[in-house]
Amino acid sequence: MAQVSGTAVGPRAPEAIGSLGNPRGTTPRRRRGRLGSLVWWVVFIAGVLYFFVPLFATLLFSLKPAKFGDAYVSTISDQELFKSLRYSVVVSIVTVIGSVALIVPTAYWVRLRLPRLRPFVEFVTLLPFVVPPVILVFGLLNTYSHPPLFLTETNFGNDVLMVCAYIVLSFPYMYRAVDTGLRTIDIRALTEASQSLGAGWFRIMWSVILPNLRVAILAGAFLTVAIVVGEFTIAIFLGRQTFAPFLSILGDHDPYEQAAVTLVSFGLTWIAMGLIGLVGRGSRQRIQVAGAH
Repeated sequence: MAQVSGTAVGPRAPEAIGSLGNPRGTTPRRRRGRLGSLVWWVVFIAGVLYFFVPLFATLLFSLKPAKFGDAYVSTISDQELFKSLRYSVVVSIVTVIGSVALIVPTAYWVRLRLPRLRPFVEFVTLLPFVVPPVILVFGLLNTYSHPPLFLTETNFGNDVLMVCAYIVLSFPYMYRAVDTGLRTIDIRALTEASQSLGAGWFRIMWSVILPNLRVAILAGAFLTVAIVVGEFTIAIFLGRQTFAPFLSILGDHDPYEQAAVTLVSFGLTWIAMGLIGLVGRGSRQRIQVAGAH
């Protein structure tokens, strides 16, 4: 390495090594990266505050009565609350079963044999986003309150109408979840393998397709349950005492208990999400194609 006037010259000079280790533009790039990370942290903190500050305010409001925790004691001892919640849970389970029975075979058959109909099916499943629930429930009332079907004359008939309306409302969520699950598996290969083993269509659907769609169905079921439990318009017009109308009526005479019930229902929702996550994690297992016997 040559030296000129005591200064190192050449590719191994300290200045050259430093310039090679820190090329031009690295420092601004790091600054931009740090600035981007700072912006994302600000957005994250703002989202957390937006989500949790109302919950904290609701908690403080529910603790306002003179006796600490009295609203929560009233919530636990309120039989009408558990009655409405139990009724909503039963309706949501029936809705999930009906939605799965309708959506899964339809999405499977469209993806397997009728791919050209997929845009039409997607359009139909998006109609609940366009048609408001109040229009849907008035259409049901006007259609099924006249002969030959008098479904609105009995409690059972109103329950059937409400479940059917909720199944319609679940179309966008359940279909998207199931369709996404079908994309992750090779349904054509699974179907051909099952048929080669002698399985019929019902056996293929029950033993092969549904187990592979367990996580997707759970995701759609969770969204459906959330819709059913929180839906107000259809239940109130059909005269059904579900959880949402009860919560609205509760606020007229005891707003503190209403706030407590809101927090309790929120906690139950998160517990349900955790259970779905555990079930989904446990369902990641190898699915074997079973033949008919």
